[in-house]
Amino acid sequence: MSNTKQILSMLRSRAEGDEDQFLAIALQVAAAEARQGRRTNAELLRAAVEDVRRGGGDKPSVRVALAQPRGDLEGLLDLREPNIRLPQVVLADSVRARLDGVVLQQSRRSWLREGNRVPSRRLLFAGPPGSGKTMTAEALAGELRLPFLVVRLEALITRFMGETSAKLRLVFDETIRRRGVYLFDEFDAVGGKRAATNDVGEMRRVLNSFLQFMEEPASTDSIILAATNHPELLDPALQRRFDDVLLFEMPSPDEIREVIRNHLRPMKYPRISWDRVAEAGRGLSQAELARAADEAAKAALLSERDTIRTDDLLKQLAARHQMRDIFRGDQEAAR
Repeated sequence: MSNTKQILSMLRSRAEGDEDQFLAIALQVAAAEARQGRRTNAELLRAAVEDVRRGGGDKPSVRVALAQPRGDLEGLLDLREPNIRLPQVVLADSVRARLDGVVLQQSRRSWLREGNRVPSRRLLFAGPPGSGKTMTAEALAGELRLPFLVVRLEALITRFMGETSAKLRLVFDETIRRRGVYLFDEFDAVGGKRAATNDVGEMRRVLNSFLQFMEEPASTDSIILAATNHPELLDPALQRRFDDVLLFEMPSPDEIREVIRNHLRPMKYPRISWDRVAEAGRGLSQAELARAADEAAKAALLSERDTIRTDDLLKQLAARHQMRDIFRGDQEAAR
């Protein structure tokens, strides 16, 4: 039978609303039963825990504080409530499979800890602008029903000696205190190569601090997620710190169709020439495709139509390419 301390701990965690801790203790009891040869009891306990988790619906698996960061963290972390889940994001099969693995490990993290293992929680997203990295980070938080906190690099990085590392310390302390998904966007600003010729001593110290903080254990298993458009600029030492590196690429023809369909709903589109649309959307990011679909839908509504035509989409996709050409021309003129 369970000892008094375990029963008290379960009652205490239940009273505090910490369901994750409650279930973790139940699994510890199951493990103790198994070690003592009472495997039937152990299996019954494990099955009961699974029933509780499956019956949880959309309730968070852990107690989550949704208050905005205060004090020294105010301005450093931007709390965003995730509005999407992973099935709503168009992803390459390989990326989706690896993210599904992260979700499984995180959802059964108490099982892993029971076997002296920890779930994957340090991820690097690499890929061109608009390929869906930030959207996927938000969807991962939504899938795990965790707060989504974006680190504001403009507030983190300062010109004063030692201040950036101190602020970085505050962020990592928060990951230990509050379970969530923490995104370092445009991560090459922090994780650039220490041997870069334009580097300064302060940024080398910041990177060293980041590497050190990444190694610290965290019982909350918060996900530390870095995203970069330029993985070639990152310091090689970071490769060993991340549990997985996921490469995001520009949408394939099938993904172009899926992104546009997702953003046309609930409009009708019975006779779209998808081959022409896919060709017109080649080279555009997910964000640009989504905006093109949205603009096509708005144009149809203003014309008092509830149906999207092929020409509606072709026109808006061409406009997105023109915008790219304008920015490309400005960049070339600046050189």
